[in-house]
Amino acid sequence: MSINPNPGILLYSRLRKSPFFYASRRHGVGLYSVYNHTYHPRHYGDPIGEYWALLEGVTLWDVGVERQVEITGPDAFEFTNMLVPRDLTKCKVGQCKYVFITNEDGGIINDPVLLRLGENHFWLSLADSDVLLWAKGLAHGLGMDVQIREPDVGPVQVQGPKSRDVMVDLFGESILDVPYYYAVDRELDGMQVVVSRTGYTAELGYEIYLHNASRDGVALWDRIWQAGEPHGMRVIGPCHIRRIEAGILSWGCDITHDTNPFEAGYGFEKTWMVDLAQESDFLGKAALQRIKSEGITRKLVGVEIGGPSVGSFNDGRMIDPFDVHDPHGLRIGEITSACWSPRLERNIGYAMVPIAYHELGTELVVHTQHGPQEAVVAEKPFLDPSKDIPKRLVRA
Repeated sequence: MSINPNPGILLYSRLRKSPFFYASRRHGVGLYSVYNHTYHPRHYGDPIGEYWALLEGVTLWDVGVERQVEITGPDAFEFTNMLVPRDLTKCKVGQCKYVFITNEDGGIINDPVLLRLGENHFWLSLADSDVLLWAKGLAHGLGMDVQIREPDVGPVQVQGPKSRDVMVDLFGESILDVPYYYAVDRELDGMQVVVSRTGYTAELGYEIYLHNASRDGVALWDRIWQAGEPHGMRVIGPCHIRRIEAGILSWGCDITHDTNPFEAGYGFEKTWMVDLAQESDFLGKAALQRIKSEGITRKLVGVEIGGPSVGSFNDGRMIDPFDVHDPHGLRIGEITSACWSPRLERNIGYAMVPIAYHELGTELVVHTQHGPQEAVVAEKPFLDPSKDIPKRLVRA
């Protein structure tokens, strides 16, 4: 028997399609995956070229797979504040927050970007898990007066240093006044959108959330492309090289419902992500208090890996996590995400390892697709740890 190294993905009616599916596929999708039960373009044939386009120019992404869970109603604030370990009394209307949604054991069910659109109006812009069903079940069981639904909203991302120029052409100079992790309502050619200064890149960038997305998705895509072409815009998939460099996690790979925030590197230092001092009794609070008190037995660390390139993570070359061994050959953990960084000129990634191996400089052996390779625990993020790039002022 022979293995087909590049099997296709079936396009048919059962899987959902992004509102931008028929527009984004015109640009020559190289590979799809399925995310939130929806076809997701992963790259357009050249992940390394897409990486440089993101760093040097402006890129457009179909991220309609980021389904929104909308929470409204009289108890919406109380309910949403119960879902997440962050203290949402510190989240203003018009502000966005990166949050974890935790279960009763403190495990991470999802790590969405939360948008607070009103006093009792929230969107959770999801990673790849079924939070809609989770939230509906909790609300029903608790008898809370909330409405929870998936609205007809679809986002695209405009990312890269020249995203500023494209956004000005689309929305005018006032768009430059939107601070990092804030959102505003805008209208574009009669289409209603929410624009946030967020993204999955740690580069300067924006997300545009389209209302009535099933109707206007292709029209919005074409309008952004029209504005972007003079600036050399390129359509790309999510750039995992850049997100690994930046220390951005991927739910389902680096974190799951079996991972708690302290293991992921949030909570001890980044106490705002798990605010145990807040008044709200959020779901998983007691478990996370216990975990903080007792300590953790494993941790997600940064790793530099020797040997030939392991690929771009989204190119199909990392089918399974890589095994991690200590120098004596004992298997101790696994690499959850890894790639070759063209700028750093080495393989980098994240490893979940026992706490005894988390110190910087600890020597490891990682079994990549090229065999055993020397590795070392390294600081993460690998680049721009203060996030100065995405936070920088965009007005001259």
